[in-house]
Amino acid sequence: MTRAALSLKVAALGGLAFLHIPLLFIILYAFTTEERSYAFPPPGYTLKWFGVVWERDDIWAAVSLSLKVATLATLIALILGTLAAGALARARFFGREPVSLLFVLPIALPGIVTGIALRQAFGLMDIPFSFWTIVLGHATFCIVVVYNNAVARLRRLSPSMIEASMDLGADAFQTFRLVILPNVGTALLAGGMLAFALSFDEVIVTTFTAGQQSTLPIWMLSELVRPRQRPVTNVVAVLVIAVTFLPILAAYYLTREGEAVAGSGK
Repeated sequence: MTRAALSLKVAALGGLAFLHIPLLFIILYAFTTEERSYAFPPPGYTLKWFGVVWERDDIWAAVSLSLKVATLATLIALILGTLAAGALARARFFGREPVSLLFVLPIALPGIVTGIALRQAFGLMDIPFSFWTIVLGHATFCIVVVYNNAVARLRRLSPSMIEASMDLGADAFQTFRLVILPNVGTALLAGGMLAFALSFDEVIVTTFTAGQQSTLPIWMLSELVRPRQRPVTNVVAVLVIAVTFLPILAAYYLTREGEAVAGSGK
C-alpha cells in the first residue's frame, strides 16, 4: 500500500470518527444512572429512562406531530417533485436551467434563510402559524430530494420505451403506470424516505413556522435549554437516530442499483 493510499484511508477513518463518536456518546448516556451530570465513564447503567420516556405524554405528543408533519410533507413532495421532474427531465426550452436551479435552491440555502423567508411570506399573506405552516415549510426542501432522485432516473430512462408504448396504443396514463412508474418507482420510494427523514428531524425551518406547535426536535431543543432529566433527552435522541437512519439506509439500498433501469445507456 502506497503512502498516499494509506493517508487517504486514515483521513477517511478520522472523518468517520469525527462524525460518529458524538452519536455514540448520546447512546451511551441514554443508559446512565446519573440524572444531571455527564461524568465519564458513567457511574452506572440502567434502562429506567426508557420507561420514563414511555410514560411522558408531552414526548408522545411531539412524536405524533412530527410523524404527521413528515408524512404530509413527504406526500406533497412526492406529487410535486415527480411532476416537476417529469416536466424538466427531457424538455428543452428557454430558461430550463434557471428553473432547475430554483427547484434545488431551497435545500442549498441555509435553513435559517429559508425559515426567515417562509415566516415573512406567511406574515405578508396573513396566514396564522399552525400545523399546516410547518407542513408547507418542510415541503419546500422535501420536494428537492424527490425531484433530484426522480429527474436523475428519468434522464436515464430510454425515450424509445415511452415511444414504443404510445405506438402500441397506450394513452399517457397507461404509459406512466406501466412503463415509467416501474422504472422510477425505487427512485421515488428512496426520495420519499429521505424526505421523511429530513422532515422528521428538521428544527431550523420549524422554529420559524411552528407558532405554538412543538415537534420532536423543538421539544428536544427546549429540554436542552432548560435541562431537567438529561438522560430522557438522550433516549429521545436515540429514537430520532433510529427513525432517520433506517429510511436513509433503505434509500441507499434502493438506489445503488440504478444502472439497472430499463433502457439505460441505450
